[in-house]
This record gives sequence, structure tokens and C-alpha cells, in this order.
Amino acid sequence: MNATAAIEAVWRIEQPKLAARLTRYLRDVGLAEEVVQEAFVLALERWPGEGIPHNPAAWLTRTATNRALDRLRRTVLIDGKHRQLAVDLAELEREMPDIEAALDEDIDDDLLRLIFTACHPVLPAEQRAALALRMLGGLSTPQIARAFLAPEATVAQRIVRAKRTLREAGIAFETPRGQERRERLGAVLEVIYLIFNEGYVASAGPDWLRTDLCGEAMCLGRLLAALMPEQPEVIALLSLMELSASRFGARIDAAGNPVLLLDQDRSRWDWSLIRRGLDGLNRAMALTPTPGPYQLQAMIAACHARAVSAADTDWIAIAAYYQALALAAPSPIVEVHRAVAAGMAFGPAQGLAIADALRDEPRLKDMHLLPTVRGDLLAKLGRMDEARAEFRRAAGLTGNERERALLLARAGGGEANPG
Repeated sequence: MNATAAIEAVWRIEQPKLAARLTRYLRDVGLAEEVVQEAFVLALERWPGEGIPHNPAAWLTRTATNRALDRLRRTVLIDGKHRQLAVDLAELEREMPDIEAALDEDIDDDLLRLIFTACHPVLPAEQRAALALRMLGGLSTPQIARAFLAPEATVAQRIVRAKRTLREAGIAFETPRGQERRERLGAVLEVIYLIFNEGYVASAGPDWLRTDLCGEAMCLGRLLAALMPEQPEVIALLSLMELSASRFGARIDAAGNPVLLLDQDRSRWDWSLIRRGLDGLNRAMALTPTPGPYQLQAMIAACHARAVSAADTDWIAIAAYYQALALAAPSPIVEVHRAVAAGMAFGPAQGLAIADALRDEPRLKDMHLLPTVRGDLLAKLGRMDEARAEFRRAAGLTGNERERALLLARAGGGEANPG
């Protein structure tokens, strides 16, 4: 392994730990991230010529901690009013001789604090996602920009604004408890699932599926599940992502075109991921008698995973789970999916009635999802002209090139082909 590859490998593993540890002392997510970045840059400068240290993680830890000490000393020297920083400085200086060993002592607590801080609901969703990928995933700004198909300047601004907002709002570096923890955990899970869904069907660009982005979300999910093994919704979200990811090998053809669920070759599904997802779902179900939104979605994914063929899918159970999901976490998106399930379970007319009730929903007006579903249900009912019009409307609303081509093809033929 060359020096650059070694640095990148160590970086992905150690960066979240370092950032979490130093945030505790510096009380500033942005400042902690800066000193860790400085250590990384120094490694890139020195290791290729000097050789890779015997213990690369310890080298990065000591270098980043020295940078943090320098920052604290300068701040205390310039402004003596920072009494708490002086206390933090003294504590960090005491720990410095054994800092490498100390890094692992409370790392789980520090990582958990960093997750709840980076995903704080005071931040807009896109800022939370960018900051989480930077602080917890170790991705660079260009990597995050590529992941979301956004300009680097836009992503950089999101990260800068997120750090500034956290600092100005005085967000404490802590793991919340009680009701606040439940509320904030929902924001954390939302960020992870947002990242996964952007990879599962990219909102824009030439690729329908972005496995790299889904992989980042699953890594964050596994990290959170390891830190919070008794939280059923955490385990359920990881299960949901694993069950969904099991279909990656069958979701696109050799040319990268979408292959919808009922048309997929199920022999290409990843059955090891399915087993892991089902095991996780069973653990989540054992932790609570009342399934939450992510558990209900994982139960839906499990129905698909257990079906040997498309014809074996238990659509009545899926429709029931969507009905429960609509009660547990009502949203127009859930209603659109409930329309699909009802159409498959009880006939397209029933599904269309649910979909038609959403036609004036303002939150769906700029999304391609509803006209896609209406087009499919109309085609099944033989109302081909209306179906083609809906597929054309959906094609005009999607930003994904592959999905647009699929919708335009369906507008030309008007065939029913549920996804």
C-alpha cells in the first residue's frame, strides 16, 4: 500500500474519532474539524517522503491534538475572559502524554455526541447531510459535491454555514436525553436515510443508482447501531437499508438503465444482505411491541425480500403496513406508496382513488412520483391516453436522466410496469 492510500484508509477510520474527541475540548465542531484536517494535510506532506509511521492512527492523534492545544493556547492568551477554555486547555495538557490511549476510552460517547451535534435539527436537512458526511464519513468537499451532484462551492457553503449555525446557537456537545433525545434521534435517522435515498434513486444526473452514496449511509447506520444497540428504530433503519441494498445487482441492466422491481432477476439479489436485514428486523421487533416508521418500512422491504418471485409478493400485507405507516408517520409520500400497494392488492381502481385524492397536494406538485403512479394505475385500467399524459408530465419533473428516459418510453407505449 502506498503512502497516499494508507493515509486515506487511516483517515476514514480515525477521522470521526479524532473529530469527536477534540470537539469535546474545543467546544466547536468546525474548529475540531479544521485541526483534524490540518493533521491530515501534514500527513500527506510528510509520509510519502519520511515513510508511514509504525502507528499511523497515533501519529494523526498526536498531531491533531497538538494543533488543538496551539489553538486553545492562542485563544486563552488573546482573550483572558475565556475561563472555560483555560480549564479545557489544562485538562487536555494533562492528558497529552497518554492521548493515544485516552482516545479509545470514551470514544463511543464522543462519537454519539458528534452524531447528535452534526445532525442537529437546527440545521436544514442538506446542511446536516453534508456535515455528517464530512465529520462522520470523512468525505472531502469534492467527494460530497460529487455524491449530491452539486457544485463544490455550494457544498462548501453548506458546511461553513452549518458550523457557523452550531457555534452561534451555542449547541452543546452532548447526547440529549429523554424527550429531546427521541426528537433528535429522529433527525439523525432522517439524515442517514436521506443520504441513502439520494443514492438509491439519484434526484439528478446520469445515473439512476449511486451505490457509493448508499454505502456511506449504511456505514453511518452501522456506526449508530453499534452505539445504540437497544434503539429499535436505529436497528430497523439499518435493516431497511440492507434489505433495499440487496437488490442493487438487479436494479440496473448492463447499460445502466433502470430495472423495476417486478421485472428484476431475483437470483441476482444479495441474499447475505437479505439475511442480515431480516435478522436486524427481528431484533428490532423484539425490542418494542409497537413498530415505528422505519420498522414498518423494513417490514415492507422484508415482504419483497421473502417473495421468491414477483407473483409471490404478499401485497395485502404490504398494503396493511402502509396503512399503519400512514397513521404512524403521515405524509403525502406515504400516501402515494399506499396507492401503489392498494392497487396491487385490491385492484388499480382502488389505488387510483387514493392517488387522485392527492392531486391538489402542494407538497407533491413539483415531484414526478404522483404522476408516475397515476400513469401506471391508469394504464392498468386501460385509460391509455391519460396514462401517457401522466408519464410525460412525470418525465418533465424528474431531474434524473435514466428515469426520464424510462418515463418517456412508457409515455410512448403506455404499458403498465409497476416499480
